[in-house]
This record gives sequence, structure tokens and C-alpha cells, in this order.
Amino acid sequence: MATIRVLVVEDSLTVRRHLCEVLATDSALEVVGEVADGKQAIERCRALRPDVVTMDMMLPVMSGLGATEYIMAHFPTPILVVSSSTNRGELFKTYEALAAGAVDVLEKPQGAEADGVWERQFIATVKLVSRIRVMTHLRARLGALGQPQIASRPAALAAPPFRRQEFEIVAIGASTGGPAAILEILRALPSPFPLPVLFVLHINEPFAAAFAEWLDGQTGTPVSYAREGDMVSATAGRVTMAPPDSHLVLRNGRFHLTSEPARHSCRPSVDTLFESVAREYGPTAIACLLTGMGRDGAAGLLEVRRAGGLTIAQDEETSIVYGMPREAVSMGGVERQLSLTQIGPALSTLAAPRTELLRR
Repeated sequence: MATIRVLVVEDSLTVRRHLCEVLATDSALEVVGEVADGKQAIERCRALRPDVVTMDMMLPVMSGLGATEYIMAHFPTPILVVSSSTNRGELFKTYEALAAGAVDVLEKPQGAEADGVWERQFIATVKLVSRIRVMTHLRARLGALGQPQIASRPAALAAPPFRRQEFEIVAIGASTGGPAAILEILRALPSPFPLPVLFVLHINEPFAAAFAEWLDGQTGTPVSYAREGDMVSATAGRVTMAPPDSHLVLRNGRFHLTSEPARHSCRPSVDTLFESVAREYGPTAIACLLTGMGRDGAAGLLEVRRAGGLTIAQDEETSIVYGMPREAVSMGGVERQLSLTQIGPALSTLAAPRTELLRR
């Protein structure tokens, strides 16, 4: 079996050496290069064509974000962001990198751990990331390198007509590749959007804390974390995210946050949200399952469909990881498969009856 070739990008010599030493402990991994700034990262990635790039965000000469955007626009490579979660500016750059096509994020080590937990997680994540298919990311901003801006993508083809029905809520679930997918969908929604929009995103906990705030600044729709006891109906026109380490459940028209055991190793769980949406809203619910690894959300999507709701899965072509959607399709829980660029416009169309009602 061929080794996984890794390029390490980190400006701290101490951290860079540690990353390389950890990677060297696994015979399936090979460090083919190590660099200390974003411009070198681009040059070495172009020359070496590694299987994975580990990317710090705060780099000299060119930031990790700038390097990520350029790499994803010119020679797409699976990028694992290895960065700090304690610096607010670095957190926001990490979210930007995920939106630009980086596929996962891991907190930077605070030094060698006696139990080796971080080291094992790092190796496992690099191996996982190496198997992910990446695509040229047209959103990259290239002006910093004097390159012409990439033209915006052509308008998405309209989805075939849906059944006519009035809906009351939209629930979304995503994992790997989810930050970029959710951002794409929310940017396509009209403001104000007439229905409550809820979502669960699997993202490493240290990086989940400020994601809703960052997303709020990227879209025309307010985004916040769910709060215990709030009325769901009062969030129409807003987007609500399940907070870190809590399942989001809807009961009697209110949000409830629970610390029940993780499902599919995930808390919050997409299945938990979708199942409660099916119970509470039945045929007036829309549930969308986006890119992600594993099977979380597939059973819940089936419950929404059985309750008469409309179920949508992101298609294989536009999914970074076609794992969760594939599982949902195989279980019979998907009514429609749409490309990522079709989902936002489709939700706008499906919400149109409620929009017209509000205008009267």
C-alpha cells in the first residue's frame, strides 16, 4: 500500500518538529516537506503534490487562509487545519479556511501529551483526510498574489418542481465539508426567510464555540445558538445552531438541550434533531442532510419522510464526503437529491407560500 505523503505547514519550529515526529511514528505516513510560511506552502504543494497538507493559520509572508484559498483554486489538495482555538482572530480564519475548501480542523498541540491522545487523533485524522475527494474551490480570493479573480460560478440549474405544500420548519445536518455547504445554502436564502432554520454541524468542540457568530457575519440572516426553553416559532427569520456538546430536541414547540449519550459518537446528533422534528412537525417539516462521513442523520431523515415531511440529500457530485447522504439514500429516507447550489433556491421556493402569507 502506498504511503500517505504529507506536507507540514507551521511557522513554529517546535510545533513543526513535533508534528513531523508524530507523523514519522506511523509507517503509513511520509513527511515529504515542511515549510514555515504560506507562500512556501503554495510552492511546495505545487511541486510535491502531497496527499495531505496540515496547515497553520497564523503564518508569515502569506497567511494559512490565503494559502488554503490559492491551493484549493489551483491544485485542490485535502487540507487539515491545525490551529489554535484560543485566539478569536485565528478562530475566524479557521472558519474562512473551511469555507474555502479545507476539509477538517484539529486543535494545535500544547506539547507532547503523556497519554498520547492528541498524537493518535492527529494520525487518525490525517489518514481520514487523505481519503477525502476535494474539488476546485471557485470562491478563493486570489488578489493578494496578483492573480485575476475567478469568475463567479454560473447560476445553478433549477431543481425540478416540488409537491405543493406549506411548510413550517427547516432542519439541516452536516459533518465533514459542512461549514462551506451550510454557508452556501444560507447565502442563497432570501432575507428575511419566513421559516425557522435549525442545523447540527459536527465540528471539533474547541472550534464550535464561535462558529454561529462567524456565520452570522457571513450571511444576511441572523445566526445564534439554541437556548433552552426558547419558542421555536419565535426564531422564524433566524438560523439556530445546536450548541457544542448538547443534543438539540424540539418538544411542545420549544428548544430543549440534553446531555444524553452521544449517537454515532456525535453530540449534538443530526438523528436526534431530525427525529424530534418529525415528531413535532410531521408533514410540515423539511429536512436536509448534507455532506459528511458516517451515518448520523440517515435514520432521522427516514423518520421525517415517514411522517410526511420533505427530505433532501446533497448529491454525490457536490458532497465532499458522500457518507451520510449515501446512507440515507440506501435506507429510503431521501425524497430528493439536489446539488449544493440547488438546495438554497429550492428552500426559498418551498417557503414561498409562507412568504406570501407574511406579505398580506
